[in-house]
Amino acid sequence: MSGSTLAEWLRALDDRALVALLRARPDLATPPPADTTVLATRIGSRASVSRACEDLDTLTLTVLEALLVLDADLAPVGRDALAALFPVDITGALETLRGRVLLWGDDHLSTPPATRDAVNPFPCGLGRSVPRLAGVDLADLAGLGDDELRVLETLAAGPPVGQTRDAAHVVALDDATSPIQKLLARGLLVRRDAMTVELPREVGLAVRGDRPLGAVPTAEPPLPTRALDPVAVDSTGGGAALELCRHVDALLTAWSEEPPTVLRSGGVGVRDLRKLAKDLKADETRAALLVELVVNAGLVADSEGAEPEWVPTTQADAWSTASPEQRWATLALAWVDLPRLPGLIGRRDERDRLLNPLAPELNRPGAPRDRRRVLDALALPAPGTAVPDVDAFAALLAWRAPRRGGRLRDELVRWTLEEGTAVGVIALDALTSQGRTLLVEGTAPAAKRLADVLPAPVDHVLVQADLTVVAPGRLDPDLADEIALVADVESAGGATVYRVTEDSVRRAFDAGRTAADLHELFTSRSRTPVPQSLTYLVDDAARKHGRLRGGAAGSFLRCDDPVLVAEVLAHHAADALGLRRIAPSVLVSPLPLGDVLDGLRAAGFAPAAEGPDGRVLDLRTPGRRIASRGRRRPVPPATPSDEQLGELVRLLRAGDRAATTSGGARIAVPGHLGAGPSATLDLLQRAARDGLDVLVDFVDGHGTAARRVITPRYVGGGVLEGVDVSYGEVRRFPLHRITSAALVQDS
Repeated sequence: MSGSTLAEWLRALDDRALVALLRARPDLATPPPADTTVLATRIGSRASVSRACEDLDTLTLTVLEALLVLDADLAPVGRDALAALFPVDITGALETLRGRVLLWGDDHLSTPPATRDAVNPFPCGLGRSVPRLAGVDLADLAGLGDDELRVLETLAAGPPVGQTRDAAHVVALDDATSPIQKLLARGLLVRRDAMTVELPREVGLAVRGDRPLGAVPTAEPPLPTRALDPVAVDSTGGGAALELCRHVDALLTAWSEEPPTVLRSGGVGVRDLRKLAKDLKADETRAALLVELVVNAGLVADSEGAEPEWVPTTQADAWSTASPEQRWATLALAWVDLPRLPGLIGRRDERDRLLNPLAPELNRPGAPRDRRRVLDALALPAPGTAVPDVDAFAALLAWRAPRRGGRLRDELVRWTLEEGTAVGVIALDALTSQGRTLLVEGTAPAAKRLADVLPAPVDHVLVQADLTVVAPGRLDPDLADEIALVADVESAGGATVYRVTEDSVRRAFDAGRTAADLHELFTSRSRTPVPQSLTYLVDDAARKHGRLRGGAAGSFLRCDDPVLVAEVLAHHAADALGLRRIAPSVLVSPLPLGDVLDGLRAAGFAPAAEGPDGRVLDLRTPGRRIASRGRRRPVPPATPSDEQLGELVRLLRAGDRAATTSGGARIAVPGHLGAGPSATLDLLQRAARDGLDVLVDFVDGHGTAARRVITPRYVGGGVLEGVDVSYGEVRRFPLHRITSAALVQDS
């Protein structure tokens, strides 16, 4: 199966091979090519060749470059001549290239002319050919000095170009003083411009000797791995997932109360990031990743007001009430699909500007694809297989697809592993089971898998004598809410440690809890005896709390103890709060009640707010919310089925037949072309009369251009009625929607 041109070779392929080609290079099918000649033109375009090379491994790419060394883009080269350049069998690489039509032919191989520009202008590190040097060999280099030989060896190793001031002027050999000038005078180097010299291909091959392509990487680099217990990997990832949810919940709470402003250039400022990291008790790298996740998940958005802020959305409330495994799945998918590079945060751009979280400069549409490529590679070994050597892993991925990732290729691998560990998709350098499920099946099955991994919630705590409360596992939701209200997290992990303080107890009182409620909580839920120090702390805080009662006047304060009222009035804070006595036990202020209570607390008092019925009110603000804008997930391109590609191939064949049918030239319909409509009508009527197939281009009712092979049965009344050859169905086409027609067989 060979042909003098690419189009001829394509026509000789069977339909299955063409379907495989269109699947491997989907850009060739959009829009559908009219015939094989059009397909051949697209195959040879520089952009299409470049895209087709992106997933080639290093050996296959080297084979393609070797074809360019042999000038296969100019004339066919023998397969044996190519194979002689490699120390291993390259049959598999040739089949891969042939399947993508980056080469064609059997014994004599050709590659598209645009390949040199699309792949490498210096294939295999060799310069351009200088035909007059075709006979050069090592014997011609024997009289060179050591300095000259070192220059040739350096350039022969690649790249074959170098920058030097010695190229400014070409001098005779007798006048040459430097190795570069001597080599230029001998014709062994070529001057490209005043600062650039290039080693001709022929000289480079002579210097390389019996290794014309240099060091050919023939196999994947080794990847050290370590076998771990999959259960340990999954449980460690589960702990990271819970920690992720806890930090995101704290972030939403903090930004509900005090949203950070949106920088003029976009993003979150350094001060706000540092404050968030301090509030979360995390490092700034983790805080920055969390910021990126909550925005991509739709939990936080730009308020887009006159003074825009980053504010939690109404979707954050739904997320907060979901189960831990569902919360994690939402965040994990937001990370996998994140079209940005959080790893760049903290670096500087080309203008020396600091890159902040949510800055537009972090946008990378290809980031989800590159991230999944790393995760898919981690998923190949058996569950529990760890990859501890990041550099070796990056080298392996670089061998498999050296043209992927650009200049950040290796760093993308490191960032993915670090971020995946923080998110809980990766643990102990291995992909977790819930991470595998997320990649293949989606969020719901991944959440279920995580739920199986997580230990059952516990319904008790351990109260310690030092006023700490230890949660020996994941607390059930109701208990977790109560403990979080009365204590602050001191450390998190497999067992979370809370600390009870006077402020935390007062927070519980402000929320409406009583001392009896707290005593009951600790007595009933603690598996250890409640220490007296905790009982005293609660009772002491209760005695102070609520002795002063505030209401709206602006606001008022009341107290049954006139001595305490007098103490408040005598304090210097009373003037700042505008307090005045209106009764022996009542003070009023023009300020809002919240401001008065905060001022008194700062002065060392412990007031509480009360409602009309005298009960304690919780004045904590629920936090700001803005309308959810939905999650901006990238929409992957639709993957055509084999049936759809098969139909496209059938239309391609029909286009070829139309081009070779006598009298089958395409006739366009638009009326401004003169006889177009009448000529088309004549062609369709002739086809209906003689039972001929017609290739019809038309626009459907949605305005979409399409193409079908039709056997006309009736033409008239402004309608073409015929059998769709591909589906065997009778269809009707308004003639005014047909844009062109051509016979696909002779009568």
